[in-house]
Amino acid sequence: MWYMIYGEDVDNSLDNRLAVRDKHLERLQTLQAQGRLLVAGPLPAIDCDDPGTSGFTGSLLIVEFDSLDQAQQWAEQDPYVDAGVYKKVTVKPFKKVLGI
Repeated sequence: MWYMIYGEDVDNSLDNRLAVRDKHLERLQTLQAQGRLLVAGPLPAIDCDDPGTSGFTGSLLIVEFDSLDQAQQWAEQDPYVDAGVYKKVTVKPFKKVLGI
């Protein structure tokens, strides 16, 4: 089943994001290679593709796992969690109806 993972950033998270971004992306690339990644990306703090020093307010992922528990465990192990980028992570089932 698909799951939505929403990570909400702490204030001024940009430096911490950049420090572990490669590790964060590596995990996502693994899911992509397995065909288990529908979409992933950050939420710019301003209405711009490249927010520069304004940074981001969070991230949105839609990924496939066998259960909600597996999705939650995977989300809790994200490098952004360990680095203190996220203040809160929400995981919910997602039903794909239209789109990619």
